[in-house]
Amino acid sequence: MTEAALVALRGASFAYEDGPTVVDGLDFEVREGRALALLGRNGSGKTTLMRLLSGGLKPRTGRLAVEGRQVTYDRAGLTRLRTTVQLVVQDPDDQLFAASVAQDVSFGPLNLGLPDDEVRARVDEALAALDITALADRPTHLLSYGQRKRTAIAGAVAMRPRVLILDEPTAGLDPDGQELLLGTLDGLRASGTTVVMATHDVDLALRWADDVALLTPSAVRTGPAAATLARTELLRQAGLRLPWGIAAAQLLRFQGLLPGGASGPRTAEELAAMAGPPTPTAPSVSSDG
Repeated sequence: MTEAALVALRGASFAYEDGPTVVDGLDFEVREGRALALLGRNGSGKTTLMRLLSGGLKPRTGRLAVEGRQVTYDRAGLTRLRTTVQLVVQDPDDQLFAASVAQDVSFGPLNLGLPDDEVRARVDEALAALDITALADRPTHLLSYGQRKRTAIAGAVAMRPRVLILDEPTAGLDPDGQELLLGTLDGLRASGTTVVMATHDVDLALRWADDVALLTPSAVRTGPAAATLARTELLRQAGLRLPWGIAAAQLLRFQGLLPGGASGPRTAEELAAMAGPPTPTAPSVSSDG
């Protein structure tokens, strides 16, 4: 690992009061422009890691750095960190508190002491990015679950962070809601935001992430998504199963239907596309009558 990382923990250790050590001597980095998925069983330390990266927790030993510069945990240091890194928690009801969507999204920029015109511009930009401009005046208690999720993310986006960390962002969403959210994340990435996502969904991680970090009892193992998610022993240590797409690719290669260096399908739709258009069948003729 190099100091050129956008955000990095160096030799970080952390334990909750009267609890066991959750993180011990960890080196971990977020590289700019790479979509990163954090995966591991419940209790593996994903939430602790996200809060350490975003400044919600302070490592007992080691340090957090942004572009090689150590983060200080005074007001100025945390303000600088939170204009670089934003965390959106899993349950939007833990994050939303204002009367309306626009008021909630404006909270962070207002706390930065920005001029009113700049605050309005950031709110408008964030609402548009999350496709919820029409909800600007909607009371937050009248939003659907998916709308509350998008509003919580918009509040983070309004801070214009370089790194956006999301805890289980697709949890509780129906398939259409998941697709809409993933499309939004693609748009944020295209505009220059580095996205980190904690998830239990190995199929989603394979489809979406450039890199994955597997949290095992012995260490955090980070690498390219497809190669790392094919390591069955490492997945077992992390309490995870083999992704569907990896298993499909292995079968296709065994059958000689996929060249060794070619990427396998990541979704059922990609597998269907590899098979080509369906072959028309002649209508059956009934012998009755």
